Amino acid sequence: MAFSGALTLTDLNDFLTPSQACIKPVEQANKPEESKEPGAATTQIVIDTTGSYYEVSAGGTPSNASSKNIERKLQQAQISLTDCLACSGCITSAESVLITLQSHTEVLNFLSSNPPVSTPEHKIPVLSIAPQSLASLAASISSSSGSPVSLLQILRRVRAFSTRILGFEHVYDTTFARHLALLEHTQEFFERKKGEGKLPMLASACPGWICYAEKAHSEMLPFIARTKSPQQVMGTLVKSWFGGRWGVKPDQIYHVSVMPCYDKKLEASRQDFYSDLYSTRDVDCVITTGELELLMRDKDWDLSQPVENESTPDFDAEIPELLSHPGTSSGSYLQSLIISITASHSSPVDLTVKSIRTSDYEEFTLRARDTGEVLFKGAKCYGFRNLQNVVRKVGREAGVQVGRGAAGRMVGMRAKKRGGEDEKGYDYAEVMACPGGCVNGGGQLKSIAQAAGQKEDEEGYARNWEESGVQMPVPGADSAMQGAKWGNKEWTKEVEKAYWHDLPTPPPSPGPHTRNFDSSFDRADFLAAQVKVDLCRPADGGLHDTWASIMDEEAEKRRHEHFRTQYRAVESEVVGLAVKW
Repeated sequence: MAFSGALTLTDLNDFLTPSQACIKPVEQANKPEESKEPGAATTQIVIDTTGSYYEVSAGGTPSNASSKNIERKLQQAQISLTDCLACSGCITSAESVLITLQSHTEVLNFLSSNPPVSTPEHKIPVLSIAPQSLASLAASISSSSGSPVSLLQILRRVRAFSTRILGFEHVYDTTFARHLALLEHTQEFFERKKGEGKLPMLASACPGWICYAEKAHSEMLPFIARTKSPQQVMGTLVKSWFGGRWGVKPDQIYHVSVMPCYDKKLEASRQDFYSDLYSTRDVDCVITTGELELLMRDKDWDLSQPVENESTPDFDAEIPELLSHPGTSSGSYLQSLIISITASHSSPVDLTVKSIRTSDYEEFTLRARDTGEVLFKGAKCYGFRNLQNVVRKVGREAGVQVGRGAAGRMVGMRAKKRGGEDEKGYDYAEVMACPGGCVNGGGQLKSIAQAAGQKEDEEGYARNWEESGVQMPVPGADSAMQGAKWGNKEWTKEVEKAYWHDLPTPPPSPGPHTRNFDSSFDRADFLAAQVKVDLCRPADGGLHDTWASIMDEEAEKRRHEHFRTQYRAVESEVVGLAVKW
């Protein structure tokens, strides 16, 4: 895993108590000698001219008199991907347990112990897979076979493997759930524009960012969108909407999602996504792209081999497949707002894009063509280094403290003094923790040879991995994770290319009793309104044929329960003065 070059000692706090348990303990081979002064140290750490660390006794003699070496050299600590699963770098001891409970082994255990279909105890196994995971698999197959493979082909092959070999009964991609999330996301933004919340609104789909904000920047929580991520919207669809159509209760469905990110395991484990009534989660288990690939190898399934009708779109599927939302490969949240604002403005508008440092940090500005008035200003921000810059910028513009101590207070004071002197601040920011966005998530497949030879971190800064204590992968090694750090920019571009590979295919001519949809998005909008009415049960259900329509108070309450969530600050139980180093 690549850590930011700006990482400081104060950042190394993942709330593990009662001490810094995230640091590997040093083995103590010798017992400390009794000291005449109670509480006095028995050993000391000295540093020589080369910067190496040595342990000696407090009196200046070797700490181990029986040793032939006069001093014991301390080994440099190393951090690998197995030491830190969450890309936020700050999981708690309770969360680490949740991660171990969400693995491909747990999926196999459930499928093997699931009672037969004929028994009442049987649970319907459902698999949903993110388009970024499909893109990672497609890029891997394309690079090894030499011919491009589309997301549709990969989806068909994954479905064949999951149903024929593993025993899943239903397999979906999550793009329709993302479509619902984008509709609700846009709805929430316009609510905030009317004064029903704080601006700028920050994206909420990245659990690494949410984890970081809750633990390090609780002052940012009011700005984060309450809309659920596509994974959790898919959980609502599977357990509540599909379950109702199938005539089963939520606890009679076992839902597994395949995601590009390890932090999605933490997201699925949040208490907000647990039903006390049915004692079940919206997403029962999350596995990464790498874990799915490991399952295929364990079952001797060759993903490069085609299956029947793999290139034929299924326009009769329960939900639309592989909806390609224009914008970014991380969900297109910013672009969906730009499209909605442009459509709502009566006169023509112009969009300008400004790169702040790299393509991972860009500003988007919408201006009225006739007056030049700025109608909207947003940003795309990927990677923790850029994320921290956006947090500071939002803090300055909103006049809130974004740092600890006097430095953080001064930021808020300066912002309040400037008032409206600065140019228009952000209205929205699409924030993702991983450099390059979701296609470069920590759970994606990696190119080992490229990653091992990379001399820069994922944010463009030169790094010496050995000196930084990062264990690099051995080219050719057989590992499910395929590398201890994110893939490099060249490989991310290949995954991005695979993500946008498919071109839209026009639907077939409608039959005499078939509703005529001009595009897959027309059908998606129609089905979205149906989902809204089915789950929210408005008093005047027949009048709500669009997602943006306002329902009665009770229906709107149910809408928030199904499609929105909440956040809470996580306070550290570690007291700095009590840490034992």
